[in-house]
Amino acid sequence: MELDEFLKEELKDAGYGGVDIQKSPLGTRLTLYVTRPGLVIGRKGSGIKDLTSKLEIKYGLTNPQISVIELEIPELNPKIMCNRIAQLIERGTAFRRAALWTVNTIKNAGALGVEVTISGKLRSERAHFEKHSSGIIPKSGNMADRVVKEGITHVLTKMGIMGIRLKIAIKGAVPPEFELTTNFKDNSPIENPKLTSEDIDTKHPDNVAAVKESEKNVEKVQIREGVEQ
Repeated sequence: MELDEFLKEELKDAGYGGVDIQKSPLGTRLTLYVTRPGLVIGRKGSGIKDLTSKLEIKYGLTNPQISVIELEIPELNPKIMCNRIAQLIERGTAFRRAALWTVNTIKNAGALGVEVTISGKLRSERAHFEKHSSGIIPKSGNMADRVVKEGITHVLTKMGIMGIRLKIAIKGAVPPEFELTTNFKDNSPIENPKLTSEDIDTKHPDNVAAVKESEKNVEKVQIREGVEQ
C-alpha cells in the first residue's frame, strides 16, 4: 500500500492506474499501468532509471525491473477516473458537476454500471455525502468481487478534506451463464403451488400427522357442502 501511494503521487501527471508486483529469485518485476507512458519513461529512459533508483533505496527492492503498459480504455479504470475528479475539484469545478460528468463518461465507454460517492464538507460546515449512480452495480457475492472495480482518493479543499469513492462494473467480466437486466418481461404474480403428501417428507412423524389432519379437514368440508346442497 505504501508503494502504491508513492507511485500514485510520483506518476500523478502520467495517469497512474495501478501496479502489479511479481517477486522472483532474479529480482522484483513491476508492471505500471498508465495513460501517458512517455512521461514515465522520459528522454532516453531517464525517468525509468530515476524511478528504479528511488524504489531500490526507499523500499529496499532487490534489482527492480519496471515495465510500462499503456491503458487502452482509461475511462474504465477507477483509479484514473478518481484522480480526474480530484483534479477537476482542485481547479474549481463543482463536485456535483464533476461527478455527473464522470458517470456519463464511464457509461459512454461501455461500462455495465458506475457509482460515485463524494463525502466530506461539501457545502457547509456539517459533513455529509452524495451518491450518483447509473446502470447495474452488484453489491455483494462472488459477482461483485469479479465484476466491480473500486478506486478511492482524497482531495484537499478550502472546506476540508473531501473523499471520493468510485465503483465501476465491467461488462466483459460478467460470466456468460449470468445475465443482468433491469427490465422484467413477465410482471405476472407468482402463484403459490399447493403442497401434497408427495411433496412432504412422509418419514417424519410430525409431517405424517399434519398431512392426515389436512386430509380430514378437506373431507369434512366436502361433506358439509354435500349436506347443504
